[in-house]
Amino acid sequence: ACPNAAILKFFSEKKGIHIDASSGYEVRRAMAAGVPASHISLSSQELPPDFTELMDMGMKVNACSLQQLESIGKAYSGKSQKVGIRINPGVGSGGFSGSTTTFSKTNVGGPSSSFGIWHALVEDGSVGDIVDKYGLVVERIHTHIGSGSDPEIWQQVATKSLSFCKVFPTVETLNLGGGYKVGRNKGEVTTDLQAIGGPVTDAFRTFAAENDGRELHLEIEPGTYLVAMAGALVSTIQDKVFTTGDSGHVFLKLDAGMTDVLRPSLYGAIHPMTILPGHDGASSAEQEEVVIVGHCCESGDLMTPKPGAPEDLEERLLRKATIGDLLVMDGSGAYCSGMSSKNYNSFPEAPEVLVDKENKVHVIRQRQTLQQITQNEVEIDVAVL
Repeated sequence: ACPNAAILKFFSEKKGIHIDASSGYEVRRAMAAGVPASHISLSSQELPPDFTELMDMGMKVNACSLQQLESIGKAYSGKSQKVGIRINPGVGSGGFSGSTTTFSKTNVGGPSSSFGIWHALVEDGSVGDIVDKYGLVVERIHTHIGSGSDPEIWQQVATKSLSFCKVFPTVETLNLGGGYKVGRNKGEVTTDLQAIGGPVTDAFRTFAAENDGRELHLEIEPGTYLVAMAGALVSTIQDKVFTTGDSGHVFLKLDAGMTDVLRPSLYGAIHPMTILPGHDGASSAEQEEVVIVGHCCESGDLMTPKPGAPEDLEERLLRKATIGDLLVMDGSGAYCSGMSSKNYNSFPEAPEVLVDKENKVHVIRQRQTLQQITQNEVEIDVAVL
């Protein structure tokens, strides 16, 4: 959610929180920040080529397909290697759709999602056959449904996931993945952890009672919940233009955009915004309806999409701005810096600062230079072309 080394070190060293990684590179990055390999769990669409080296260091891995499970089995055949299984439970939650089975960009469960091993392949024995073939030991079941907050769906998925644990008596841990929804804007619902936790707790107790007192360890993935509202994008309004007619708008152009926060362009996400006076300190109480856009030569670099209709724009009522004023986009602490389309139009990666509990400011990422953007490019004699 927020991969800066300073943030990783804080949560690892100060809070004892482990890391859920989505690529081998994220694993290496976390280790470089001081996170022990044994505190990292990998669930990836792409099993890294060095997965055996990482597993031998202590990294836990959840096989996300039959092919991944086969690859792990072949590498550790007959060695009783411990492994996790990521299962698609058949439903998901998140996004604009109210359906638990149709496609949504923040729904990673159900028949329209490629994430995890389809639950029927556990039920028909396909997964078990591979486990037995190579002598693997399934220690963890992992499910991940998306970023919704419906307690009923969470209870459904918890009960379904526990049924997979019953298939493998060696399972000690159930990871109920899925980001907890954060209400960034007025009127939006933030996941009530007590509301979803109660039914899940009941499901675990029922499982133990029905399985000779077998108790499982519960893992959750609250990354977004912890950091989403802890970060903000601070940008400068570098231009102001308008169009006329019935479909005309006033546009505020930022010196930032999808190169820093991609969520509005990718998901149609809505972020709270505030206009603050620029260097001269002048401020007006007057408001106006505006559309906020980024600095990229891309019509999709839109910071104010219409709620529920990401292909359309919407005006936002904000303090009347002049060029040089600041615009602060809150709720930018999760999946913003780490998910940006950095270097599009050759814009550099933005600097990052952290404010400590004494209100002191620390630079935790320097602004990228043009030389750093191009440093991996290799010259070629154009005469050969």
